[in-house]
Amino acid sequence: MPRKKPFSNKQKKKQLQVKRERKRGDTGSGPSSRNASVERGGERQSDTSDSETTDVRRINQQPFSRDGRYDPNRYRLHFEKESKEDVEKRKKMAREKILKPVSDKELEIAISDIYPSEKGLGFPRRPSWNYEMSRENLLKKEEKSYKEYLDDLHSRNPLGSLSHFEHNLETWRQLWRVLEMSDVILLIVDIRHPVLQFPPAMYDYITGDLKKQMVLVLNKADLCPPPLVIAWKHYMTSQFPHLEIVCFTSHRGQTYSTVLQKKRMRRKADWSHAGGPIDIMKACQEITAGRVDLSSWEQKIQRDAVAEQLEGERPDEGAESVLMEHQSDSTMEMSNPSQELYKDGVLTLGLIGFPNVGKSSVINSLVGRKVVSVSRTPGHTKYFQTYYLTPTVKLCDCPGLVFPSRVDKQLQILAGIYPVSQLQEPYSSVGYLCERTPFLSVLKLKHPSLEEIEPQQGDHGTKEPSWTAWDVCEAWAERRGYKTAKAARNDVYRAANSLLRLAIDGRLCLCLRPPGYSCLREHWENHPDLPDIMALQGRSTEEDGMGKRDDDDDGESSTEPEEERDRDADDDEDGDDDDEHEGFGHPRRTEEKPSDFTVNMYNVLRENECE
Repeated sequence: MPRKKPFSNKQKKKQLQVKRERKRGDTGSGPSSRNASVERGGERQSDTSDSETTDVRRINQQPFSRDGRYDPNRYRLHFEKESKEDVEKRKKMAREKILKPVSDKELEIAISDIYPSEKGLGFPRRPSWNYEMSRENLLKKEEKSYKEYLDDLHSRNPLGSLSHFEHNLETWRQLWRVLEMSDVILLIVDIRHPVLQFPPAMYDYITGDLKKQMVLVLNKADLCPPPLVIAWKHYMTSQFPHLEIVCFTSHRGQTYSTVLQKKRMRRKADWSHAGGPIDIMKACQEITAGRVDLSSWEQKIQRDAVAEQLEGERPDEGAESVLMEHQSDSTMEMSNPSQELYKDGVLTLGLIGFPNVGKSSVINSLVGRKVVSVSRTPGHTKYFQTYYLTPTVKLCDCPGLVFPSRVDKQLQILAGIYPVSQLQEPYSSVGYLCERTPFLSVLKLKHPSLEEIEPQQGDHGTKEPSWTAWDVCEAWAERRGYKTAKAARNDVYRAANSLLRLAIDGRLCLCLRPPGYSCLREHWENHPDLPDIMALQGRSTEEDGMGKRDDDDDGESSTEPEEERDRDADDDEDGDDDDEHEGFGHPRRTEEKPSDFTVNMYNVLRENECE
């Protein structure tokens, strides 16, 4: 038996250090680590190419396997790191600043407020190349072009004025490939804040430089009051007259059975109840103008509509069309924009947009069953994937990308582009939400200072206490029973995360408005297109008056064990959990005439379940 080689404590310590670094994602520290520099012949991985000019925080770190060839952290989110001073300053402000309701005018936001033309808020473009260039030279040229883009962007905008935006070049490369291989681009936005997710530079690039058509999909239409949906559609049409605009919802008419229910009520043919697939098909028919045979797509929609009426039968079961998935990276490196549209008689639809707007859910809804993994965690889709909807229609799913803008970072967090579980300071975002929603009436909170007064003579003669963001989090922690492990104090951080998740899921529904909405509210509430939007959302006046519910008797207590199990529910390991909660949180309205988001808030969180 051979003698064992001595292994000192110093070597053991070094081995453990390498393992910890590999688990954190610092794959370049260990001598045997497999990262992109090895795959690319010693070149530095491009996701760190901007770290020389910007301090970047890498989010959604995944464990790295030594034996695996695929690096799971190659496409993870890269955002600019915030200083400890800024975090502490906002935390202090959350404790001290008194919350005051904002006016209706402050909820009206124009697209020029988010993307000022003079600030150069574009996006990195792929530099020109030819087939004589080597792969290494092309990668170097792309990295150089990306650095120049970042330098120009930071020179035009002072430090701290920009919002969170993607710093990972690998993810931008995914967008380039999708734009190059697609014939028609579907830009998916959240109807609650569409101007945040519609960069004009992208529209100009697609329609001008690439000479391709774009369709704007106003997704999650069931989370917004019908008059506001119409107002946003008309506003975007006025800003971009040649833009095709379609309203869409993946789960129309579905509600939560209880206030804090984490999972929606599932049905057998869940993905087949979408509203808007036929509108997308009609928009594509107008764009292609007969150059592509889309009859198979139309027949599929008709089959799905018939199968939806038959109980217990899933649409498209046994259909002739077969969905094919392509996960090859062959088009990632040396692919040139094709000048030939609708090659081989196939229409390629590229779905792009910000994280968490429902791109993958739209694909599942178009197909009629789950074919793409979805999650409410931003950055879940790591690389582009292509699927055949029919033999003549191909879908291409792109990872979510955050474009640079001048929007408040707190509003970005409420829009779902930043993982809630990764927030260092969630309290300022809670304050931003509470100033724009009637949180006291919805959440039924009791001020922490009144807890000690209650056993005494009561509330006679005491004025209404002032609220801060910290007070809201503390009251919600007290109400939900969130306590720290050791000292059993109110867990305000967990409470803040819980409130933010309610807002992102649509149960605390904050909807922005287009300019002039307050003045023209009566016009939009009596618009002739109102019945069409309500039909798209799966509502009817009879159902609105009934306000159907499934679990009246269970109340809030029925969700307590599930809330405990899902303390870190934003992680979503399996991706099936839960379909980005897209369109699940908006119940049927109790008024015959739709109103603004205030009424929507009362219906989303039922009063009698918060008692």
